[in-house]
Amino acid sequence: MDSIIFDVDGTLWDSTEICAKAWTDVIHRETSLSLTINASTLKGLFGRLLPDIASVLFADYPKEEQLRLINRCCQEEHKALLAQCAPLYPDLEKTLQQLKENYRLFIVSNCQAGYIEVFLETSGLGSYFEGHLCPGDTGNAKADNICKIIQEYHLKSPVYVGDTLGDFNATKTAGIPFVFASYGFGQVPSPDYTIHCPGDLLNIF
Repeated sequence: MDSIIFDVDGTLWDSTEICAKAWTDVIHRETSLSLTINASTLKGLFGRLLPDIASVLFADYPKEEQLRLINRCCQEEHKALLAQCAPLYPDLEKTLQQLKENYRLFIVSNCQAGYIEVFLETSGLGSYFEGHLCPGDTGNAKADNICKIIQEYHLKSPVYVGDTLGDFNATKTAGIPFVFASYGFGQVPSPDYTIHCPGDLLNIF
């Protein structure tokens, strides 16, 4: 193995409390919906593509308005996360520091453009990662973005660390091993490896 590609939400941090408040503020301000988003709601939705999340939350609105509203939610969450870093999972920086001594580190997430940059800035962890991609950058879903990272950075033997079935399926499409972050938001039936905190990666690799 020469490299590790990480998911963000449910793998590196849990932003759901902060994002839920930001999204709820947008909904109450810009719609007539009596809808309050909570962290549990977002944990069930994060990992999907944004248009799919929008179609769930704003099902009564036309597609164009769904996309406008989800984009507004994302804008507000960026502001909120830059003002207050979401909780990082235990010993994350220490783990990344040790992993970086032997492996190249990357991020691929199913998020909007700018979200990974917000994570890297507000967490102060930008120096540990060599590159990143998301659908907001490329228009492509996770499997294609994993493949693009592999090709662009000439990775020979990467693994992917994520927390949802969608992450697992993307790695199977991309043809690389999957490390299941069991402390995250989802369930995966048969991962290649399982970790219970970021530091467990040091025991695997």
